[in-house]
Amino acid sequence: MHTFLHRYELDTSAPTRKEAWRDFAQRVLLPAVGLWVVIVGVGFLITGPLNNLPGEAAVNEWFVTQRTDTLNAVTAVLSAIGTTEFIIGACVLFVALFWWRTKQWWLALVPPQAIAVQAIVFMTAALVVGRERPDVEKLDESPPTSSYPSGHTGASTAFYVVLAMLAQRIENRILRVIVTVVCLLVPIAVGTARLYRGMHSLSDVLMGCLNGLVCAFLAWNYLRRDTSSATSTSSTAHSVVGS
Repeated sequence: MHTFLHRYELDTSAPTRKEAWRDFAQRVLLPAVGLWVVIVGVGFLITGPLNNLPGEAAVNEWFVTQRTDTLNAVTAVLSAIGTTEFIIGACVLFVALFWWRTKQWWLALVPPQAIAVQAIVFMTAALVVGRERPDVEKLDESPPTSSYPSGHTGASTAFYVVLAMLAQRIENRILRVIVTVVCLLVPIAVGTARLYRGMHSLSDVLMGCLNGLVCAFLAWNYLRRDTSSATSTSSTAHSVVGS
């Protein structure tokens, strides 16, 4: 896992644009097709044989009973963090700053890749499955897409999980832990807010999280990197200990 998280530090060589496009197609787009099949398959299972998971209604109804003016305001902010407009804006700003600071365009492209692929999977899956939103009072206007999977949760998961992985470059251990934890908590907060506001069922949020998580890892792994130096170092360390 350490090698995976630090793969862009172990190999800082710049790929050609042709190599980057090739790796993106082979290592992100092709696996994303399999992800789409899984998400759509689960969606058809939920809306078909599982009769739309009637037990999930109790979860939405429980959240309705917890509503207060304060929580309504807090969840409105948390829900907004997962909107397409916010995620795109935050991503553009981050990419510009990261590119400017590191000059590593191939790494700066990881967050938008994760978000874009997640969005493609989400929008097409939502169109195909077409699940209705929960039958409770909704605190937000319903977007034109269907309830399954949660796009807010997927987008925030894809973006903030990539940021959490990038945060492993932070040298200060306390700061690194704080940033990582915050980044990983944001998608959970967004998904909970969407449930609270009556916009999604629990399985919508869980599958949205899965979509974002897989896309984040696919994007992080998109470029071929030579991490053999880490393996060699590890082997040498084991040899020294063994002797």
